[in-house]
Amino acid sequence: MAGHSQFKNIMHRKGRQDAQKSKLFGKLAREITVAAKLGTPDPNMNPRLRAAVIAARQENMPKDNIERAIKKALGSDGENYDEIRYEGYGPGGVAVIVEALTDNRNRAASDIRSFFTKSGGNLGETGSVSFMFDRTGIIEYDRSVADDDSVLDAAIEAGADDVVSGEGGHEIYASTEGYRDVAKALEAKFGEPRKAALIWKPQNTVAVDDETGEKLLKLMDLLNEHDDVQHVYANFEVSDALVAKMGG
Repeated sequence: MAGHSQFKNIMHRKGRQDAQKSKLFGKLAREITVAAKLGTPDPNMNPRLRAAVIAARQENMPKDNIERAIKKALGSDGENYDEIRYEGYGPGGVAVIVEALTDNRNRAASDIRSFFTKSGGNLGETGSVSFMFDRTGIIEYDRSVADDDSVLDAAIEAGADDVVSGEGGHEIYASTEGYRDVAKALEAKFGEPRKAALIWKPQNTVAVDDETGEKLLKLMDLLNEHDDVQHVYANFEVSDALVAKMGG
């Protein structure tokens, strides 16, 4: 059940913090509004909204901004966003999943397709790479909340599927069906997590050389910087030296 992480978490490379902050707040607000609109506006009763609010707090998004984004969902004049998942192959045949919230499907598809093409990859059909990933819940805590054994015991008791503890903290994985209950049980024991969300976790990762890795990291940055893109997942590993060089 427990083990060391088999893949480097490059799902959320966010680039230069200051320049990205307002863009990031915009994306977080969009996710909060959509989550509140699709379910109840109460984070305690709406797991997706809860996850969005936690993500916003982790980025120090002001409380007023969070409340405004929730209220926006209650109004009839708010924008309508489509949830779209794009799948394709990046340089080196690496599998990439892109989750977007957009008010213009044509623009989003055109932009994302061009990013893949320019990087030497190609956008595929829905389902073309997602079979290489597992849809799973993840709950993350800082290293300081408890020792490895305590987290493992609590996770087993809560019904989690796997736990990975390392220098970066504790990652607890749960099925999509059990994720909400596991997150609630862990929060009751350890407090609010630094992250609680449904993700696409690669079943296996491929190690790529630095030349291919550089192209892939540039593609990740292009995608993450697009206003419509919420999350990017890929199944590759690069050297620590390249990550440092690219400012990751």
